[in-house]
Amino acid sequence: MRFNINGQVHEVDVDIRTSLLDLCREHLSLTGSKKGCDHGQCGACTMLVNGRRVNSCLSLAVMHQNDEITTIEGLGNPEALHPMQEAFLHHDGYQCGYCTSGQICSAVGMLDEAAKGWPSHVSADLENVTLDNAEISERMSGNLCRCAAYPNIVDAITEVSLRDADAKEGVAA
Repeated sequence: MRFNINGQVHEVDVDIRTSLLDLCREHLSLTGSKKGCDHGQCGACTMLVNGRRVNSCLSLAVMHQNDEITTIEGLGNPEALHPMQEAFLHHDGYQCGYCTSGQICSAVGMLDEAAKGWPSHVSADLENVTLDNAEISERMSGNLCRCAAYPNIVDAITEVSLRDADAKEGVAA
């Protein structure tokens, strides 16, 4: 089977029952995404598939042969961090680090959803989504942190959201 992961094509012979998470971790040595609950309840395994958030422990790899898959390793590296990775460091949003890769991938996908105007269950205005603390918390509710770094995680996401909004205004001006 052929997969496009982090911009690289990988040809891998795997069982059709292999999850996307296990493909990355066990066959491609991409161990940034974690296996937390293996039931889709914690979000530690979150990856981006065609830009959308996916619990990779619940998704069969075979379903994603023609998709663009991004793991935490594909967002940035130590020499060139993704803005969300920088914000997590700046706001101490990583604590023990186990959930961090899933939190960051989910946050990147979530900001894209909000930029597209997709409302959430707590969106006050369905036309103009405002990323306040309640909105961010609701959108990130599928990602658990046992260290309770939630306020720091929300602060990191808010920083990147505001930076993106300022950049968009700069382009429009």
